[in-house]
Amino acid sequence: MKRHTPFRIAAAAAGIAMLGSGVLAQEGDKEAVTVVKVTGENWFTRMEEGVNAYGQEHDGIATRQVGPARADAAQQAAIVQDLVAQGVDALAIVPMDPSSLEGILRRAMGRGITVITHEADNLENTQLDLEAFDNEEFGARFATRIAECMGEKGKWTSFVGSLGSLTHVQWADGGAKYMEQFPEMELVSPKNESFNDANRAYELAREILRTHPDIRGFQGGSAIDVIGIGRAVEEAGLEDETCVYGLGLPRDTSEYLESGAVDGISFWDPKDAGYVMNVLVDMTLKGEEVESGMDLGVPGYEDVTVSDGPGEGKIVRGQAWVDVDASNWKDYPF
Repeated sequence: MKRHTPFRIAAAAAGIAMLGSGVLAQEGDKEAVTVVKVTGENWFTRMEEGVNAYGQEHDGIATRQVGPARADAAQQAAIVQDLVAQGVDALAIVPMDPSSLEGILRRAMGRGITVITHEADNLENTQLDLEAFDNEEFGARFATRIAECMGEKGKWTSFVGSLGSLTHVQWADGGAKYMEQFPEMELVSPKNESFNDANRAYELAREILRTHPDIRGFQGGSAIDVIGIGRAVEEAGLEDETCVYGLGLPRDTSEYLESGAVDGISFWDPKDAGYVMNVLVDMTLKGEEVESGMDLGVPGYEDVTVSDGPGEGKIVRGQAWVDVDASNWKDYPF
């Protein structure tokens, strides 16, 4: 019987703590390690539930999740490099900055390690990259709601976890492209970098409100951006005058959804993404191909689309986004 246990191991080469938990490997099990952007953020705590669930439900594979203590591309790269040196069987990675991992992942695959990624459809050195949806469409979805809320006129801005966070940039660009059809919508100070820190997002939002007191729209990228933005909007008493939409989790954002400081969030369930990444790991380890139309057994991934990636790998896309506002956030237990 597999069991779930906490653990702490050191990335000796980098001097960085890798924190997480997982399913203990039994003799003969393949070892699959999911590496996330940062440990401790609720998004990735939820993802870990899916990672662990896959290992608990399937024989022959031991799954666990690790990540750096803060969102930093160099720290994440050092952790991945250490895991490659350990000779794990498979890596499932959510890159902080995909470009920073190209060389490491090339070496990993050269050593026979299976590499699956998530939120990294520009990576060349991956066998399969999982996307919850088309990222430009997701960004346009935020912009659609912001424009409607603002009456298609006024100043708005966008946030990203970092300029290296590919999907966040794609969402910001998708939103900006959508807004081009409205001549009275003005994008100011685009792609503010929060580095996945709600306090930093708060300070940035406060500064933007000081610089542009007539700004009305905010698009968040990182899962915690709307928390910081919402706090700044609420402190300024602008709940009824602003339109705030972005990525988020229901419980994290509920206070601001209820107050009106955040008007709506969208997300894909990180638990499901963590689970499906490990579905793809297991399939690849077994030499099984993933094809368009395949049902991967998780809501939002029942009819995936498979296309060529920029390298020799493939991109697997689902249709997994969910929209939430004050009326329905309680329907989601995370």
